[in-house]
Amino acid sequence: MTQTTTHSELKYAIELFNAMVKDNLGYIYRGSFNDDISDSILELTEISLQSEEQSSKIKKRVYAIMVEGLQNITRHQDSSPDVKAEYKSIFVLQKLDEKYFITTGNIIEKQNIDNIKTLIAKINKLDKDELKIYYKQVLEEGTLSNKGGAGLGLIDMAKKSGNRLSYHFKKLNDNLYYFYLHTVPSLEVADDIAVNGKSHSLDRIVKVHDILNQEDVLMIFNGVFNKESYSNIISSLEKNISETKILKNKLTEITSEMLQNIVKHGDGVYEERNGNPGIFYISQLKDSYLITTGNYILNSEINKICNFVDSINGSSLENIEKTYQKLLKENTNNGNIQKLGFLEIRRQTGYPVHFSVKKTDEKYSFISFRVKLKLNN
Repeated sequence: MTQTTTHSELKYAIELFNAMVKDNLGYIYRGSFNDDISDSILELTEISLQSEEQSSKIKKRVYAIMVEGLQNITRHQDSSPDVKAEYKSIFVLQKLDEKYFITTGNIIEKQNIDNIKTLIAKINKLDKDELKIYYKQVLEEGTLSNKGGAGLGLIDMAKKSGNRLSYHFKKLNDNLYYFYLHTVPSLEVADDIAVNGKSHSLDRIVKVHDILNQEDVLMIFNGVFNKESYSNIISSLEKNISETKILKNKLTEITSEMLQNIVKHGDGVYEERNGNPGIFYISQLKDSYLITTGNYILNSEINKICNFVDSINGSSLENIEKTYQKLLKENTNNGNIQKLGFLEIRRQTGYPVHFSVKKTDEKYSFISFRVKLKLNN
């Protein structure tokens, strides 16, 4: 078996998957936020929540905090001239020790940091009843700045979650910082979030965010892939990408084929889950998009699929077209459908399908695929 890509070229796919599995990071979105994007995120994460065995009360808390967190990003993401395109906001849903953690990150100006620290310190010292009184007081008096302090949103998140808020400020330049906000909607106090605002789980998310920035990842989903999650990922992608209609349609078609490969041809590994575990993310470079997926595959299937991808990577586009038309006329068994998917990707992009395989145990391996779509394609 000859692989058309070195392991190092896809190292981030494996690093991200391992990091997200280790810390149970589910859905991450990095980019500009608006109401349409927020709706897509809520729909996608709601599907994940529905598949988990949690009380309805916890799920309602998680959803309420998600709504408030996304609204905070949309309202308070900084759009000043100093903000570079790569300084994108971020939303993360994480599950650790049967608790959900929600993290948001957006750019703020240095002058607002002290106000936010003071507000969170006060919020973290108040109990449930005191938070209700403080919320009502701020609402009536309008004593907090809507832009600088995020005011009512922070109080409301603490009130709805039943836990303290954790935060981190990361310096970008002399004037701008990333403001990470982290909380856990739980029926009990989370030990991970301390009064001083520090959090071990947040520290790990900040490190993952560094990888996302290096790869310029627009959106990433780690979890169970099925028809519902597939539809919502495509919907979220369509709302986030601002390109010509032709390029946008081509990007959607390629992403669709990549996702379908996980849904239809990945291996479930976890029998109790309704779908196949895997990872998907899309990155934007100056001249192209990179679409990356990863999923489990039976060791017995590795040579067959890798040899086929190698063969089409070494074929001319003319021969790709002939093979594609030939398979279309044959019986559409599961193997042919998968082959047609990779052929379609080669037809659409004109570039090789890079891949890397990492053995996980005697039964399964994790296979990563990456394709490139040029902006002027």
